[in-house]
Amino acid sequence: MGKIIVRVPATSANLGPGFDSIGVAFHLYLTVIVEEATNQWRVNHALGSDVPNDERNLIVQAALKVNPKLSPHQLTVMSDIPVARGLGSSSTAIVAGVKIANALGEMNLSLAQQVTLATKMEGHPDNVAPAILGDVVVADFDGETATTVKLSLPDDLKALAFIKKQPLLTSESRGVLADTLPRQQAILGSSVANLLVAALATGDWATASQMMERDQFHENARTKLVPELPVIREAAHQLGIFGTYLSGAGPTIATFGTEAQLIVLRQKLTDMNLLGSLRIFDIDRVGATVNAE
Repeated sequence: MGKIIVRVPATSANLGPGFDSIGVAFHLYLTVIVEEATNQWRVNHALGSDVPNDERNLIVQAALKVNPKLSPHQLTVMSDIPVARGLGSSSTAIVAGVKIANALGEMNLSLAQQVTLATKMEGHPDNVAPAILGDVVVADFDGETATTVKLSLPDDLKALAFIKKQPLLTSESRGVLADTLPRQQAILGSSVANLLVAALATGDWATASQMMERDQFHENARTKLVPELPVIREAAHQLGIFGTYLSGAGPTIATFGTEAQLIVLRQKLTDMNLLGSLRIFDIDRVGATVNAE
């Protein structure tokens, strides 16, 4: 078998009110080249000393969970995805591991099986599902099986991401969330999420973009950790742009719009001297690929 090249897109989870259940794939990638068989796993990368170079690497761990009988190989890893910034860096590693196990082990896993396996490792499907399937994915996980529906954002949409300089660990961000919500708030959150999905399914972006900003499950609590969220949302509103939300657990904030809209918004935010980078991303419509299949 020749080299296997796996490419997995970054993802943005908790899409608006879709807490732990709706995510989107961005045109930003983790690439893993599976090279020759070796005596022990070797992972070559330039991602820093905190990322293991051996079988402790998350990519290898994920692959071995799917297929413990895999023989060791040398991997070369390249990534454009910032770590701990709410863009699914750990999820892409898990998905890459699932894809490698499927290819090396000739397992012929379906996409649905791959999503379920990755979700069991990640704990929730809103990052791994769009990483595997591409575009926007609505997903559920009952503890055993992940169920997904893939939708599409409008063709002319891109995303402007404000990526804070300081990382924010998911454990820290989840620590500020309430264990329970009042019934009326939960009902409101559910109805907003339902409307978001219905609007995306019917191509009603005007409604979808409004619903995306009405989350009841996590954004209010996490704004204390990412105070730029209301600032960016207000700046976008002044330009007539809706569809700003907290990506994942933070600290990235994403806004959907046309390229022309987002270029104007990017300049406006640049002039505000926010501490972070501003990048415009295309939507990945395909999801993870193996040997560019």
